[in-house]
Amino acid sequence: MDVDAAGHPMRFAPDHPLVERVRALCMPYPEAAEVISHGRYTFRAGKRQFAIVGVAHEGAVVFIPEASERPVLLERDDVFVPPYEGAYGWLALRVTADAGDWMLLAELLDTSYRQVALQRQLRALDGA
Repeated sequence: MDVDAAGHPMRFAPDHPLVERVRALCMPYPEAAEVISHGRYTFRAGKRQFAIVGVAHEGAVVFIPEASERPVLLERDDVFVPPYEGAYGWLALRVTADAGDWMLLAELLDTSYRQVALQRQLRALDGA
């Protein structure tokens, strides 16, 4: 099994179809960066994370929901509270590279990005 720079086991290879599909959704955002942390692919708005792939439940993407949407999202069978990040308000959506609600995920990632982005990043996004 591959490990990251800190010795954490990688949950997915860099060319895994789920990672590639999430990367395609996340990287167009202004100042988006992909960083491997604790064996997971994290996507950041500058220094702040807005998406994670490779959590405890493989086949899930972790995101920051709007507080008002959280209860409705938790009613879905494909949404759950991830083990660590859940304590900080994050949720996870189960998807695979070829199945799952990818339109919903794109909307959730947009919301998540907007939760952590700086004003200049939001201006760049909304001006694009």
